[in-house]
Amino acid sequence: MNLHDWIDELSDALDVDVDLDEALILDLARDAAHNVARPAAPITTFLLGYAAARHDADPDQTERLAAVAADLAQRWDKSADAIAHEDDDPEVEEELEALEA
Repeated sequence: MNLHDWIDELSDALDVDVDLDEALILDLARDAAHNVARPAAPITTFLLGYAAARHDADPDQTERLAAVAADLAQRWDKSADAIAHEDDDPEVEEELEALEA
């Protein structure tokens, strides 16, 4: 099964009929994951979907909203320390801190 099949099946299961620009969504998810944090990707795309729905899923409006979100993600300011540790596992970090104490 490929991505297009998944999208078709999921759209049917969720009872939605919308023209989906997969590249736009994937690009936005990548920008959020790389420039903000990995968990920001699904949240960002969910919020884009919500905002698009509020504008009747107009493709031009959705593209404009995605551009706004991508621009914000690309400008997101993170400290060097945050960037260095963004892949750290919090549970492992807690265990290491406990061992050092």
